[in-house]
Amino acid sequence: MLRRSALITILATLLILSTACTNKKSVNPLANVGSKQPDKVLFDKAMDAMRHNRFDVARMTLQTLINTYPDSEYLARAKLAVGDSWYAEGGTASLAQAEQEYRDFETFFPNMPEAAEAQLKIANIQYEQMEKADRDYTHAQRAEEEYRNLIMQYPDNTKLVNEGKLRLLEVQEVLAEREFDIAKFYYLRMSYPASIARFKSLIDKYPLYSKADEALYLLGQDYEGQIAQVRARPTCTGPNEPRGCVVEAAKASMIDVLTKDASVAYSQIITRYPLMDREPDAKKRLAALHQPIPRPTRAAVAQNKAEEESRRDAGTVDRLISAVKKGPDVSQAAKVGEPTLVDPTPVSANQLAAESMREALGLSANNGKGEKTLTLESAKTDTPGANEPAPRSDQPAPAANTNPFAQPTTSADPNELQPTGAATAAAVPPSSADPNALQPDVSTQSAQAEPVVPPPVQINEIQQQASSSPGGQAATSSSSNSAFASDKDISSSKKKKKKGIRKIFIL
Repeated sequence: MLRRSALITILATLLILSTACTNKKSVNPLANVGSKQPDKVLFDKAMDAMRHNRFDVARMTLQTLINTYPDSEYLARAKLAVGDSWYAEGGTASLAQAEQEYRDFETFFPNMPEAAEAQLKIANIQYEQMEKADRDYTHAQRAEEEYRNLIMQYPDNTKLVNEGKLRLLEVQEVLAEREFDIAKFYYLRMSYPASIARFKSLIDKYPLYSKADEALYLLGQDYEGQIAQVRARPTCTGPNEPRGCVVEAAKASMIDVLTKDASVAYSQIITRYPLMDREPDAKKRLAALHQPIPRPTRAAVAQNKAEEESRRDAGTVDRLISAVKKGPDVSQAAKVGEPTLVDPTPVSANQLAAESMREALGLSANNGKGEKTLTLESAKTDTPGANEPAPRSDQPAPAANTNPFAQPTTSADPNELQPTGAATAAAVPPSSADPNALQPDVSTQSAQAEPVVPPPVQINEIQQQASSSPGGQAATSSSSNSAFASDKDISSSKKKKKKGIRKIFIL
């Protein structure tokens, strides 16, 4: 009897121990191949269905896993795999569904490493639906936004961030091409303010654009076109001047401002893009405008050389494929450099026109609120007082000139400004003027003739500073000579570039 009870006790003990071991929750890693749990079986079946392009079966299996095992360790991978199934299936509707699945994954699992992968695939979905630069640019804009989100939200994922930067450069090449086409459209129709606004926004936002030198050159041509328009306008000479006339002094000031703007655009080609095709033309235009010709630094030459060598020239086959495919040709996009992650303030054509007029006429640029405005004083008119009768139409017109831009021809009124030269004492206001008004400083002005414009020379700011300080002239000149590139460096870089292109065509 004792023997039987002892045996029963031993069996009960073994049963309890086996039950405890069976109910113990085992720690199963994410990629434990030896596990045979039901959730892993469902996940493996879904992956096998996706490998055989049975995407609907894979999604049903994954959805079963998600609903049946909400605490499974395969839950995150199953959620991401649902988006992958829609993405692999393709088509507009499937890609839209895949994007929604990836966004849900980022919402529910933001701290997982796969969240960066989901964001990259969202951007790739927009990238694959991009159209040419002259077509709808909605997907290109969305792709730019999604790649920027990837780079800024997941900077620690170096591999995916680098891939996103390369794709972002290609997207920005397409968007820059669109801006270039619009700006050139305005340029050909001589709508210069609109063209200038587009070109300036293009250069500020996409400095790595493959036609940045052409954009800057056309920007300078826009300013020169405006110079021609200003010169063609009639000059105000008397009370019966033609409509739209401009005072000679204002015309000269406007031409001077536009000439400086054009020289800035041409100089930027030489200093930022010294190896591109428009560099010789920019030097010619600066010489024609009697403006100094700058010299690029060696760092700028090396940077531009790396950018040009990274571009891939499209062959004959690529051009034929690009003619029939829906997507754009991104072979000219740079593969080096940092893409623009924050959009600069866009340039407005109306603002440019107002600023040009303000600089030409010397008007106030601030209205007290930090906003630039264009203010013109109207001509003085004889307004009746409170108890005076209204003027009659049969009364003679006042003898004073009511055109604010007209140039006076007589000196009857001692308070009127007289054109006595480039810099005279006539600009001093009369004694009855407002003592609080700002007056021009005429202490340094003289009545000498304008000096002869010297011929353009090769200059740079560092050399100018060195010449003004005699003590450090020798040290500064030696450092500037080493920092700036010589003509030999630029020509050798251009030869290597052309040689490489010729080699590609030969192959």
